[in-house]
Parts: sequence; structure tokens; C-alpha cells
Amino acid sequence: MLDTLRAGAKSWISKLLIGLLVISFAIWGISGDLLNVGGDRVASVGDQKVSIEAFDTAYRRELDRIGRSIGRPLSTIEGASLGVPGQVLGRLIAEAALNQTAEDLNLGVTDEELVRLIQSAPAFQAPGGGFDRNRLVQILQANGLTEDQFVEERRALEERLQIAEAISGGLTTPQPMLEAFNQHAKEERSAKYIVLDQAAAGEIPPPGDEELTTYFEDNLAAFRAPEYRKIAVLQMTPDRLARPGEVSEDDVKREYEAAGDRFGEVEERRILQLTLASDEDADAVRQALAEGKSFEDIVAERGTTIEAIDLGSMKRADLIDPAIADAAFALEEGQVSDIVDGRFSPVVLKIAEITPARKTPYEEVADTLRQEIALRLAEREVLDLHDEIEDARAGGATLTEVAERFSLTLDTPPAFDTAGKAMDGTTVDLPDTADLISDTFESDVGIETDPLQLGRTGFVWFEVTDVVPARDRTLDEVREDVVAAWTAQQRSERLDTMAGEILSEVKDGKTLDVVAQERGLDVGTADGLRRNAQTDVFSAAAIEGVFSGPVGTTGMATRDSDGARIVFKVEAVNSPAFFREDGEIAALDDRLGEALQNSVLGEYVSERQATLGVSVNQANINLVIGQGGG
Repeated sequence: MLDTLRAGAKSWISKLLIGLLVISFAIWGISGDLLNVGGDRVASVGDQKVSIEAFDTAYRRELDRIGRSIGRPLSTIEGASLGVPGQVLGRLIAEAALNQTAEDLNLGVTDEELVRLIQSAPAFQAPGGGFDRNRLVQILQANGLTEDQFVEERRALEERLQIAEAISGGLTTPQPMLEAFNQHAKEERSAKYIVLDQAAAGEIPPPGDEELTTYFEDNLAAFRAPEYRKIAVLQMTPDRLARPGEVSEDDVKREYEAAGDRFGEVEERRILQLTLASDEDADAVRQALAEGKSFEDIVAERGTTIEAIDLGSMKRADLIDPAIADAAFALEEGQVSDIVDGRFSPVVLKIAEITPARKTPYEEVADTLRQEIALRLAEREVLDLHDEIEDARAGGATLTEVAERFSLTLDTPPAFDTAGKAMDGTTVDLPDTADLISDTFESDVGIETDPLQLGRTGFVWFEVTDVVPARDRTLDEVREDVVAAWTAQQRSERLDTMAGEILSEVKDGKTLDVVAQERGLDVGTADGLRRNAQTDVFSAAAIEGVFSGPVGTTGMATRDSDGARIVFKVEAVNSPAFFREDGEIAALDDRLGEALQNSVLGEYVSERQATLGVSVNQANINLVIGQGGG
């Protein structure tokens, strides 16, 4: 996934937009880390300080965000190798520079306006509309923020927005720039083409002995046998040491009883929750219930619908308010509660449906539990054995002797090269640890190597037992491979010659149709070709050629997928219509306009940082990212 992210950022338009948009994090995003100035600092901008705690919180939050996107946690050291600390610190410094500027300019936001902005934020709206304090509390809890922290950060954000609006708020995308982007993205071309596939080269007669020998000697390195190494491998993992058959039935039953809700499903209830705005509303609803009005009638009278107040099917643990949780799980199905004094407002509940708890029978999970117990015991055994094995090796024992002493299995896979391939070209089955092959080729026969980590709780020891040096193979050993390579080269040269001849004739004035007819080939027509959109016929190289010149442009290219040659001639260039209000163009206009605004704002922030002065404490940054001090 990380490779995909890197590759996606390599196109020129991506680089432009990413470069222009990066500064927006300092303006439009609430960092949640800005105003904590306690403790030692990692940076200062004017009188503003970025504390260790603020940087640590921001850095770990960014690592968590990236980890969710790639599907696995990212350590602080991995984040540092990807340049994440610099990005986070840059954002915090930019925020600090703008906060200092806002302070210098005496900018501010009234309490009334701040309340209005927070209550009107889309993230805090109830499903039926209106400010929902529950959602605010949930979001703040999920992000580790108190209300006071959030209010102060939102105030700082609004002050930064005032600066941003004054500096770049009125900038729009120049029309010529937008037209150029639109032309590049949407221009379409039509081309005629001839495809010369492998069969077009005709039959390639087999080489004579002298010809084959000459080719082999000229390309000796291509057929050279690499160095191979053979190792003895001792793998020790909980899976290999686990003995489920030795786990007693009583232990398995105790594990089952202690599992709680793990096996099966806890009780769930579909809850209808009518939130009341005030004590007066609560009294009115209480009176209506006493008079015998139905819950549904009361909901309708309050101007909402059952669908809008349906919380869905929820477990007890899903309810963050203990009073509401206690009331909801004390009711019977279809029963309506009294007024419940919730943490944030009074509510009335109705239980629409109850899904009872269900526990998986012991017999269905006994084998799973037995295996888990055995693995857990084996994990402790792995750690104990690790120390004993290391002691034995320190005493001069070989891996063969270690395996015999501790009744472990010693694996002896076939010799392999640096790609993990055996001499017959198959992939050798080796322990799944990244450094085994590289460490094997850095070691030698008789050299004791350090154990390698295998998974979370396993270890691998290995010894190089034999080295097969690299050597030049004889022609007899690789004759079939040499014949195949020679034939492929002859076919490629023949296709290049044919494509070159066709292209030359077309450039001299013949049409592709005439050339194709004379040679017994077919002519195809491709319409709607676009940049950066290769087709089954037109490879990326061919597309690049098609867009390299005006109508009449000719060229040839090799198709990567099958080695076919394609000779083409551009027949038409269709410029796209331009309407600034068109959906795609309008969206591009918005993105480019925002990018330009952020670019100008970025220049302003850079100037403010230079004027205010920025100092960075690298030692404290290193403490956060796990690289020590200094």
C-alpha cells in the first residue's frame, strides 16, 4: 500500500496539486495539538511554542491515520523513515506562525459567534437536524480532546481563517490555465495503425551450431550460473512446539467459562430514543404518557419521525451514557420508559426489538480453545528454549547437536540463490523472515550467525553448510535456453525491420491502407485516444507517440504485453469543449482555485516564519520518534 501511495504521487499533476495543497493543513484542519505549551518544546515561532506533548500527540495521530489507510499499525521509527515527523512539525510550525500573527493583529472571535459556529458544524448535527451535543462529545472522546481544548483550538482556527481569507480568499483560477488543464486532460485523438505481432515475423529457422555458439559466447553472462548456498535451518515457533493433545479437558472447560461473551453474541436491542430539549418538554411528555398517549403519537407531535430517532441495534457497551444504558436494558420489548435524565438531556426510550444473547456450545469451540491454550503454553516454552539454545551454541554446539538435544526438527532446504531459487529454477520453501536470504549470503561455512525473529514469537537459527560458487555454464547445459533467447532476438530484430520499413513508406507518402494491402496486413482505427489512458492495442509508449505532434504524426512502438510492434498515424485531433460551469471543469476549477489560494498563503506563512524566527529542538523530536537524544 505504501508503494501505491508513493507511485500515485509521481504524476506531474499530482505533484503540483499536492505541493500547492500541503499548506492547507495549517489553515483548514483543526490539529488538536496546538495550544498545549506545557513541558519542553520541540519548536518555537515568535512567542508561540510547540510542546513535546503536542508534537507527540500530533505525530501519533498521523501515524494512526496512515496505519488505518494501509491496513496495519505504523511504528514511530517507520514513520520517521517516511518523513512523517517533518510533515507534522511543519504543520504545527505553520499553525504557530499564523497564531502569532493573529495575536499581533489583535484578531479575535466573540464567544457568541464561536458557539454559533460550533453548533452549526455539520459533524455535530443530529440525524433529524439541529445541534446534537451527544455527537460532539463522542467525536471529542474519539480524538482525545476535552471540550475546553476543542473550544480554544476552534477559536484559533477561526482566527487563522480570518488571515487566510484576507490573504487569498478572492483568488480564482485564470481561465487560460483552466483551459490548458482541460485540453491536456480531455483532448482525444484518432489514429490508424498496423499491428505486427509475433506471428508476423514468420518462421525463424533454427540456428546453426556456429551461429548459436557465437551468440552464446557473446552473451555468456546472461546464462551464467549464480552462486548457490545450502543451509541448515532450525525454526522454533509456538506452532511447531504446541501440543494440543496434552491440554486437559478441565483446562479447556475453564477457558470456555472464562471466555465470557467471546463465543456467541451478546444481547442487542433496537432502541428508539426521543431527545427532549428542556425540562418543560420532559414534563409535557411525562404528562402525555400518563394520559395514555402512544410513543409514536408523542414522536409525531414533537415534529420528528420514528426513523429519525431510531438508534439501531445496539449492545449495552455501545451506549456511552450509563443512565440511558441502564434504562434501555431494563425494559421489555415494546415497552416505553419513563423520562430518563441523560447526561446531556432528558430522553424517552422505547425498545423496538430485542435480540437475545447466544453462546456457542462448548463442543463447537473446544478444539479452538485447546489449540489456543497449547499455543499460549508454547509461547512461553519458545522464550525458555531460546535462552537454552543460545547457551548451547555459545558452548560450541552445532545446530545438528542442538536439534538432537532439544528434540527439534532441523530443516535442510535445497541450495538457493539470492532470489531464493533452487538450481532447477523453482522457489525454495524457506522460513518467512525477510533477512534470511541476505544474511545467508553475508555469512559463510563455519560462521555462527545471530538468530532471526520469525513472526511475533518465533526464532530462526541457520548455518551455511555449503557454498556453490558462481560459474559460466556450458552451452550443452543451457542449449534450450540459448536457442529460445536467440530465436526471440531474431524475431524482435525482424519485427523492428518490418515496422521501420512500413514507417519509412508512410513518411514517404504512402497511406497505411496501401502499405497494409501490399503486405497482406490489416489496418485498424482507434478513436477517443487520451493521454495517460493506454488501451489493449496502444501501449503507454504508443500513446505517448500519438500525442507527440499534430495531425499526420507517425511513429512506431513496442507493446510491453506481448512484444508486438505498432505503426500508427494520427488522423484527427479533437479539442474538448470548454464551459467553465461544466461539472468536471467546475470541480477542477475549485481544486485549482483552492490550490492557488493555498500557494499564496504558503508564501505568506513562509514569510511570517522567516520574520518571526523559527527554532527547532531536534533532541526532543528524537525522543518522540524513538531515535534517542542529541
